[in-house]
Amino acid sequence: MGGFVYFMTYRPNGTLYVGVTANLARRVHEHREGLIEGFTARYGLKRLVYYEVYESIQDAIQREKNIKHWSRAWKARLILDMNPEWRDLYEMLSS
Repeated sequence: MGGFVYFMTYRPNGTLYVGVTANLARRVHEHREGLIEGFTARYGLKRLVYYEVYESIQDAIQREKNIKHWSRAWKARLILDMNPEWRDLYEMLSS
């Protein structure tokens, strides 16, 4: 089973959440609808701005753990390289 590492925010350069999941479209939908209690619901983080795809969920989990230790500037660089306008990428998943 594969996995994804993803970043959620509420606006460009806003608060970031780094997560991991086996089903990105479902998980982002849950964040957007407020179905997951915790950090993303508390801060209104509903915009998917970055994700990476992995062949195994274990690889995705390890990558998430590594990224969580990075500075905000490094995380922002990942987003800017993939998504310079900080667009919501959720629409790409559902099409």
